[in-house]
Amino acid sequence: MIERYTRKEMGEIWTLENKFRVWLEVELAVCEAWYQLGLIPEKEIQEIRAKADFDVQRILELEEKTKHDVIAFLTAVEEKVGPASRFIHLGCTSSDIVDTANGVLLYRAGLLISKALDRLLDTLQDMAHKFKGRLVMGRTHGIHAEPTSFGLKVANFYAEFKRHKERWEQALEGIRYGKISGAVGTYAHLDPRVEEIACKILGLKVDPISTQIIQRDRYAHYFTALALMAGGIERICVELRHLQRTEVLEVEEGFSAGQKGSSAMPHKKNPISAENLTGLSRLVRTNAMAAMENMALWHERDISHSSVERVIMPDSTILIHYMLHRLNNLLSGLRIIPENMDKNLNLSMGLFFSQRILLALVDKGLKRQKAYEMVQKVAMHCWENKVFFPDAVREDKVICSYLDKSELDELFDPAYYLKHEDLIFSRVFESQG
Repeated sequence: MIERYTRKEMGEIWTLENKFRVWLEVELAVCEAWYQLGLIPEKEIQEIRAKADFDVQRILELEEKTKHDVIAFLTAVEEKVGPASRFIHLGCTSSDIVDTANGVLLYRAGLLISKALDRLLDTLQDMAHKFKGRLVMGRTHGIHAEPTSFGLKVANFYAEFKRHKERWEQALEGIRYGKISGAVGTYAHLDPRVEEIACKILGLKVDPISTQIIQRDRYAHYFTALALMAGGIERICVELRHLQRTEVLEVEEGFSAGQKGSSAMPHKKNPISAENLTGLSRLVRTNAMAAMENMALWHERDISHSSVERVIMPDSTILIHYMLHRLNNLLSGLRIIPENMDKNLNLSMGLFFSQRILLALVDKGLKRQKAYEMVQKVAMHCWENKVFFPDAVREDKVICSYLDKSELDELFDPAYYLKHEDLIFSRVFESQG
């Protein structure tokens, strides 16, 4: 299933062929820089431009012998170019190529993630407005609290994902850096102008200071932003899983013709997408921890980060891209069950009105603790004896000595709980900037 969503977009970024292709982009950008600075003659740069290429299988064969992927790559390119290849990789170290290419790869992958985020935000915005005013029971600790609206639930998710988008844009800018500064970052065998020209060609910014590598706090920022995004996806999915429980059933994942929910129980319709996404979010968060562990390297560089990044760079970007698509499809096909929302509102026998009565009594001049005890006494009676709270309040002589019938009718109007819904929506959707 992941293949279906990523093969033509995200998956292609992380093929071995494309990795080497971007390495070649970096090497050619460095050559162009040296050419502009007058070091590579016209004839040789033309030859490099025309002939620079590689064969993946040849690189792999060479790596078996050299045990060094960049040297194997360079050797394969040199075989294609011929004598002019003496100008390729001039003054560079392997990480000049790998880290600069990583900036290109991670940025390009990030742009696809940004597009998927935008699609999800559009879906959430549409859903929030569609279900604005649709009363549902709000729950704290899993227990009935006070009514809210399904539109407000979704608007809350939208607001969070706007923050994810803002963080992601910052992370993208933080990763869009290259370095062509040599073995320990001192440009000893390079001209700093080479770095400036090459990075401009590649669409990257120059890292103001580097060692043999770009420092891994940039990577940690990138992968932590992905982890936070995964946490947001999980938050939506946990909500949907709870709302699909048989005892609640206010929403239900789409169930296509011929789909099966259980090998043993033909009646089962499970929240499999929400559950799958909950599990995948754990992988993305784990990868973020690995990215943070990569920050503390020895001196100007060691290699302990490299093996980690070969796994987490494709895995986390492909996973998040897939997760955003799958969540968007889940929400687009979500079945909303308003009759169960109404039924669940009444399950707690109107006890959610308790704070309204409490505050009304305080407004009449009662001390808060005294009013609390009066209302709690009635509420506990209703809970234990399955009595409708508004009826019990109307029959309580002490409370009715402070609140008359018309006041109680107004206090028991559920529309009261959405009186500021328009304001909240305006804050979320009209001040997007």
